Amino acid sequence: MQTKTFFRSSKTLIFSLLVLFLFTRATAQPPAAGTSAFDYLTAQEGAALTLELDLTDLINNKNTKTYFPGSLTTSEGKMLKVDVRSRGKFRRRICDIPPLKLKLSKKELRAKGLDTLNEIKLVVPCFNDPRGEELLLREYVAYRMFERLSPYSVRARLVKVTFRDKHVEEAKRPVYCLLVEHEEQVAARLKGKIVEEYGLKADSLQTEQAALTAVFEYMIGNTDWGLADVRNVYLFKSTPTSKIHLIPFDFDFAGLVNAPYAVPKAETGLKTVKERRLLSEGIPNAALRQAAEKVKNAQTDLLALCTADYLGKNTSKELTRYMESFFQNIDNLPVEAEKGKGNLR
Repeated sequence: MQTKTFFRSSKTLIFSLLVLFLFTRATAQPPAAGTSAFDYLTAQEGAALTLELDLTDLINNKNTKTYFPGSLTTSEGKMLKVDVRSRGKFRRRICDIPPLKLKLSKKELRAKGLDTLNEIKLVVPCFNDPRGEELLLREYVAYRMFERLSPYSVRARLVKVTFRDKHVEEAKRPVYCLLVEHEEQVAARLKGKIVEEYGLKADSLQTEQAALTAVFEYMIGNTDWGLADVRNVYLFKSTPTSKIHLIPFDFDFAGLVNAPYAVPKAETGLKTVKERRLLSEGIPNAALRQAAEKVKNAQTDLLALCTADYLGKNTSKELTRYMESFFQNIDNLPVEAEKGKGNLR
């Protein structure tokens, strides 16, 4: 009997050590070089970049995962080789230029003294007109708001990109775009791992971060997220036994952005994305109250983001009004959560 018990204990120990080894190996970082490619390209707000590739061919093949060779040049004239492909789901189908994935040369990054995490997301205005650029800037505000509220966030930075289409030997007018951290960069910066788990329950989550995510999504009027299908959230763990930190991304369906194609999640019963519904996902009401208080304390900073220099006056007014409608009712949020409503206009 003692022998069987010993072997069972040994197997358990070996399995635990194996899981720890695999997690450590998966989260092991490349030798620190001080600066990531993401930071290198976004040292200044609105940094000017030129992306040269066969853009026409990429758009014609946007429903594939084909990479197209190109180059990325900074305003100082420094050039990086880059492979580019389309990405995303909904926006890939409807946008004039789909969201892009950039893959840089690890050899070149190493030569420049940068780390070798070489994938970055590029969000391009969905429509080739001023409205498309405005929608992108509104989404950028949402990214910066959550970054203000939590270090467990996806960084997005504003850049101004000139696309040179080699297919027609033509340069398009410079447009604002967003460089967004790839999930591997997020995990490396936070010193952990993005995991894939489904059927999550609230008790598997880091409660404060989960509550903050729910209140934030409520604030910006976004119902395009959820735990059941792990939609538009990364699941981050610092260690194998850590609670999961929710890290939200993709906010183009939010009322704050108010994209013409955006609709609320069907089961909410909302008519427009400008309405709000709190998706509490089983998160304790006490945690939601604390998160609401944290957001309330950041009100000045969050409203300031609505009046940034890169926003037009009318856009700033609309964003400010939408945010003020949230803060005017923020003290009622926990009560509504308890009643299962969470519905503000």
